[in-house]
Amino acid sequence: MSEPAAFQDIAENLSFLDDWEDRYRYLIELGQALPKLSDAEKSDENRVHGCVSQVWLSAETETQDGQTVLRYRGESDAMIVQGLVAILLALYSGRPAGDIADTDAIAIFDKLGLREHLTAQRSNGLVAMVNRIRSEGAALR
Repeated sequence: MSEPAAFQDIAENLSFLDDWEDRYRYLIELGQALPKLSDAEKSDENRVHGCVSQVWLSAETETQDGQTVLRYRGESDAMIVQGLVAILLALYSGRPAGDIADTDAIAIFDKLGLREHLTAQRSNGLVAMVNRIRSEGAALR
């Protein structure tokens, strides 16, 4: 199962950035490009617990070719975390629930070297976001 083109583009761009300052700037740019959530979407139901920053993930479902597909929107109040949200949305949004459940973003982030310079708190928040998305996929499989 291959990653979506939007995620592949991000992974390729990251491969050209050796310096962590450049990677952080790129994460911030990715996050700034995300559309803002409405106040209604910033509900406790959409809040990701386990993140030090405030993070909200809003999911909508639709059926395509007999499969449940999840489309995600997200936002964080922290710039770096907002960039991580953008990468997760590129990886997971618009995919069938079963693919979402089966995709281990943490392993992918590790392969790309994206977690090695995150603080422990940001890394834990990333794991919380991934666990939330994958469990939603598994529930709708």
